[in-house]
Amino acid sequence: MTNYVALLLTGILAGFINVTSAGGSLITLPLMIFLGMPPVVANGTNRIAVLIQNIVAAGNFRRHGRKDLKTGFLFGLAAAPGAAIGALTAVHLSDTVFKWILASAILLGLSVVLFHRQPPAGREVVRKKWLQMLLFLFIGFYGGVIQAGTGYLIIFSLTIIGGLGLARTNSIKVVVISIYLLPSIFVFAREGCVQLLPGLALAAGGSIGGFLGSNFSHSMNPKWIKVILAVVLTGMSIKLFIGS
Repeated sequence: MTNYVALLLTGILAGFINVTSAGGSLITLPLMIFLGMPPVVANGTNRIAVLIQNIVAAGNFRRHGRKDLKTGFLFGLAAAPGAAIGALTAVHLSDTVFKWILASAILLGLSVVLFHRQPPAGREVVRKKWLQMLLFLFIGFYGGVIQAGTGYLIIFSLTIIGGLGLARTNSIKVVVISIYLLPSIFVFAREGCVQLLPGLALAAGGSIGGFLGSNFSHSMNPKWIKVILAVVLTGMSIKLFIGS
């Protein structure tokens, strides 16, 4: 019971962070490993929660007038083949290799948290759409291997290259992730690497956090999130490196 409560509460925090910026899986994946779940199973189970929270957030974004389904669907389809190939790669990684990849992803996410500047809001036209689709194929592969930190890559692609503001980027991001997660979950489930009940407990918290995050993402200042993420991610990366 204690583990499910921990998953629920962590899911709320991760869901909020995922929708308002990115990086929630950098918290949930290490937590499940610390609770005794095999890394490859944690990698598959985490995707249930991420999928549900992004579907909830996408619906809430639409209620707030952010209707980016077409763009999100296009880039999600571009990412889906890469996600399937990435998942097929991930299920055959050793636990030690996966922990090192996760710890490295956490450090990469930490650098983004510390140095990323919020882009201007209000830009509505996606630049370099064909280049974006190519980038999303590779982003999908990364997301198939390890979901943690994928949101930062999407934010980079849509803001720095695509020229969008953060609010619209977040509304597209949740659609993209919802689509490309489907083939990766299928691969993990086929290999027996998904535990439904822990995934649903995490998803319940993530849905609450995603709902709250999508309500506040258009008006909040995300700077305070950096402090929490920096402390948590530093501790988790150190523990993963030591544990490996």
